[in-house]
Amino acid sequence: MGVTATTPASVQSRPWVALLWMTGSILSFTAMAVAGRDMLAEMNTFELMLYRSFIGFGIVCLVIQLQGLGFSQVLSHAPLLHVKRNLFHFFGQNMWFAAVTMIPLAQLVALEMTNPIWVAVLAPFFLGEVLTRVRIIAALLGFTGILIVAQPGLEPVNLGHAAALMAAIGFAMNTIYTKQIMQRDSVNCVLFWMTLSQGVMALFLSLPGGIPWPATETVPSVIVVAATGLSAHFCLTSALRNAPATIVAPMEFMRLPTMATAGFLIYGESIRVSVFVGAALIAYGILLNVNRESRTARAARQPKK
Repeated sequence: MGVTATTPASVQSRPWVALLWMTGSILSFTAMAVAGRDMLAEMNTFELMLYRSFIGFGIVCLVIQLQGLGFSQVLSHAPLLHVKRNLFHFFGQNMWFAAVTMIPLAQLVALEMTNPIWVAVLAPFFLGEVLTRVRIIAALLGFTGILIVAQPGLEPVNLGHAAALMAAIGFAMNTIYTKQIMQRDSVNCVLFWMTLSQGVMALFLSLPGGIPWPATETVPSVIVVAATGLSAHFCLTSALRNAPATIVAPMEFMRLPTMATAGFLIYGESIRVSVFVGAALIAYGILLNVNRESRTARAARQPKK
């Protein structure tokens, strides 16, 4: 079903609904990481993004057609914002897929999760949101948890770590621009232009080296990457419609224990006690932020005396 974007106000903020949407996003990103690692054994990140985007574009068009509402819903009220969003997201997503093959999943997420720090710093300038004391504390708790998990200085640093940090910056800007777009356009509009524009960018960058046809055993991974790429962003944009970016972004810290568990079960990557200590601190920061936002929203709905 198509969703019409509205301008979220404090009285409309529903952080627990946003948390449910973010759970779907986290599960989608985890499946995409596993399937993407399989695909990248035979193709580069541009080629992976090509298949992901064009298959996703076909799915989006099919959904719009089945809804019977027509393609008028993909006409954007802010086309320049879509250009900016998709450039930053394309950059961040390519960096993310590159890092998937270079470092353990837990380290990838730990470094990528600096994203909320960037969002918290930039959202007041781009979105006019207030950087409250509770939001700062929640972000700092999350960042401290990441340091406990990543233990910088104790592990060798390689290009995968740099790619993960670049992905975090790209995703932070993606979050900022998505929040602005959702004030004017629908989720279907966001997904339509994301898959189309990023498919064109990936095609342009893939052509010089030739585009390989995926092996038969890789086809399921191609489908998973395309499907979860859509579901992850549908859930993320839906979460951003229910709560401010500085509330939604720290919820992504939950990806850390989820991805670490996937890395352990599927690839035999080690999980240290520090992962769970850091994850507990991260979860506390998330709940602190969500509870505070819930109280603020309830207070705003109370009739003034």
